[in-house]
Amino acid sequence: MHHFFAYVSRLRYIRRWGLMRSVMPENDAEHSLQVAMIAHAIAVMGRDRYGRDCNPEHILALGVYHDVSEVITGDMPTPVKYHSRELRSAYKDVEAMANGRLLTMLPEGMQSAFAPYLSEGKDYDHRIVKAADSISAYLKCMEEKRAGNHEFDAAGEVIRAGLMEIELPEVQDFITTFVPSFNLSLDELNQPGGTQA
Repeated sequence: MHHFFAYVSRLRYIRRWGLMRSVMPENDAEHSLQVAMIAHAIAVMGRDRYGRDCNPEHILALGVYHDVSEVITGDMPTPVKYHSRELRSAYKDVEAMANGRLLTMLPEGMQSAFAPYLSEGKDYDHRIVKAADSISAYLKCMEEKRAGNHEFDAAGEVIRAGLMEIELPEVQDFITTFVPSFNLSLDELNQPGGTQA
């Protein structure tokens, strides 16, 4: 008996934005799905528009598992995680330990296949997932603002500024093409002629 997927399914119990008052609570499972979908779309744009040598489905899988260590560590609030270089380094060590523990919950024959999804990298694929993670956080800030909650305003501004500094044109294309729609109501999304080329 192996516990990996039973453990990972508990991502839905990990609440994000723990220090913030949310109108709509968000958990890690919801967030991971959104990150995976955004990362996949950005990778498709990168491959098809900019000739990137990438596999969008691999990047999608990286997005699915990008926060999986949090079933062990919980979601550490950003102000705490980035408080100092020492704290960030210590948290990276804890994440690596958690991912190592999760790998041991897989049958031995599957561990090498899953290891790339449970490790951090700085290559193109991981940069896309990191950008998608930031876009997802920004969308959460937009959602809260639309609901009249200004608790996320400052975070949204900081995240937006960080997104604008990403020098991958496919990331900027995704933001320009898809992010404005998140400000629309369902009725506005359903209006005829609402799609853009």
